[in-house]
Amino acid sequence: MSLFDQKALLMSIHPFDLLSERMIEKLMTQMDIAYYPKETVLIAPRVRAQSLTIIIKGVVNETIEEELQNVYSECDSFDANSLIYGNTESTFSVAEDLICYELPKESFLNLLQDVEPFQNYFMQDFITKHQNLKERQYQNELTPFMLSRVDEIYLHRPCFVDAHRSIKEALQTMSDENANVILVRDEQKTGIVTDTNLREKVLLSEKSIQDSIGEIATFGLITIEQSDFLFNALLLFTKHGVKRLVVMHEDNVVGILEQLDLLSHFANHTHLIAASIDRAHSIDELQHTQRSLTHLVSSLTSKGVKVRYISKLVSELNSKMYVKVFEMAVPKDLQGKCALIVMGSEGRGEQILRTDQDNALIIRDGENETQFEPYMMRFNEYLLQLGFPLCSGNVMVSNPYWRRSVLGYKSMISQWIESLNEEALLSLSIFLDASCVAGDENLLGECKDYLSEHFKGRSDVLAHLAKSALAFETPLSLFSGFVLGTALHENELDIKKGGIFAIVHGVRVLALEHKIACTNTTQRIKELNNIGLFDKQFANELIEAYDTLLEIRLRSMLLQKKMDEEQNYVNPKLFSKTDRDLLKDAFRIVNMFKKFLTYHFHLGMVV
Repeated sequence: MSLFDQKALLMSIHPFDLLSERMIEKLMTQMDIAYYPKETVLIAPRVRAQSLTIIIKGVVNETIEEELQNVYSECDSFDANSLIYGNTESTFSVAEDLICYELPKESFLNLLQDVEPFQNYFMQDFITKHQNLKERQYQNELTPFMLSRVDEIYLHRPCFVDAHRSIKEALQTMSDENANVILVRDEQKTGIVTDTNLREKVLLSEKSIQDSIGEIATFGLITIEQSDFLFNALLLFTKHGVKRLVVMHEDNVVGILEQLDLLSHFANHTHLIAASIDRAHSIDELQHTQRSLTHLVSSLTSKGVKVRYISKLVSELNSKMYVKVFEMAVPKDLQGKCALIVMGSEGRGEQILRTDQDNALIIRDGENETQFEPYMMRFNEYLLQLGFPLCSGNVMVSNPYWRRSVLGYKSMISQWIESLNEEALLSLSIFLDASCVAGDENLLGECKDYLSEHFKGRSDVLAHLAKSALAFETPLSLFSGFVLGTALHENELDIKKGGIFAIVHGVRVLALEHKIACTNTTQRIKELNNIGLFDKQFANELIEAYDTLLEIRLRSMLLQKKMDEEQNYVNPKLFSKTDRDLLKDAFRIVNMFKKFLTYHFHLGMVV
């Protein structure tokens, strides 16, 4: 390799790309090129590292007690930790003939001492390293919107009037202060009067302007803290379909955030999608809106928005879509007599793509269950027209098994708990992610309360549920270049089976054990941390690993232009060095989580 090629290689590898050109040239005079044949042991607990190795060609396996931990290939480096701390539990052995650069230990340690960014890369913890790598990856794309807080945007000064003041006096105050809305104080309550209130409750109802302003105010403000992120403000606008939010600080109103001001920061037309759903009168009109969601996901991803935020936004929009389809399919007089629930990724608020339908119906006790059948058949058909495939397992409202009364669900829950067969455990797992999107949400609450009350002490069921999280191997060894998966997926790995499923399902079972009501995976992890099951560092690592897996899968699908279906196979050879580093770290955290589950539920004893 020429000196020019050597220099170009070093400058393309992170964190060496943080060094100045002069430093790179100095390093080149200190490094040697070495060759090692297959099966050579380079570093081991009793074989100390003498240099930092940078692979030019070949593969090196890292194992601990003969268990594979990582695979290093072209442009990877190892093992900084051995050099820094003077020991290691790992064994690094050559899996394919190795040609590499070797930077002597003394030169490497001097570099750590002299260059702080270089030191930070090797010394920082998992979370900091992941966040820095992602920031570096998106440094030219990261939208400032995601880093902005509510108090950084223009807020309109609040206009207050007392509830006993007349409508005319209140409007005069509003005009004097050049305000768009009126905030009404009524003892301990605060309400709001908007142009909608004035139009519907004064003009159309012919109410006297001498009446008190409190009579037309809407109480129950939708608020947001001034320290919160603008993205969360966008979620509130989308969820509630309002045009403004009341901004709070320490229980005091400090301003009004207008939707138009927010949208000037974030022109992705989310508000247009939400408005289109609200205005739609037919499935044909909704189909256009559904296509817009795909473009929204692509836009947000290209700007570096985290997958968890994209999924929150898409989930809010999907919820609006489900409500609208439900209203189109079900007669108004029946809508309040049942609860439409969604499960799977939709129930967890984590769906980005149009995956299989996972929905069910809970009917109020005493109602005729058969009267709902034709409307539920229509509901599933409408979703199919919108691009939501029918569920291969028939977990849909058109299936009587998933369409029954509250008493019917309680009976079914009892059967799930008493049985350890695979079908019952699968159904229980599905139901654990249930979330109500339309109808009477109290019906789902009653069923979930019943499940919580009748699940006490069932450690046997928990163990059998948890064992499913270990059903698939974590694919750390799949980076070595040999054929991956089946012939149809040569050189690919299944990122869902390899990592995502283990986190989602394992966390779901732990949430059931500790009676955690929320369904979102990230929120469940945070709650498990709050009760002390996870320490804060591991909870953060698990969240970061989960985010990484979802993000890499999404970007892989965008690259392949397969947004209309769930694609879980990814080809690591197509990834950047940064992505491969992130993925390796994420899989290591998955393995740690699996070990935690094995110990916590004594899975070694489960047959």
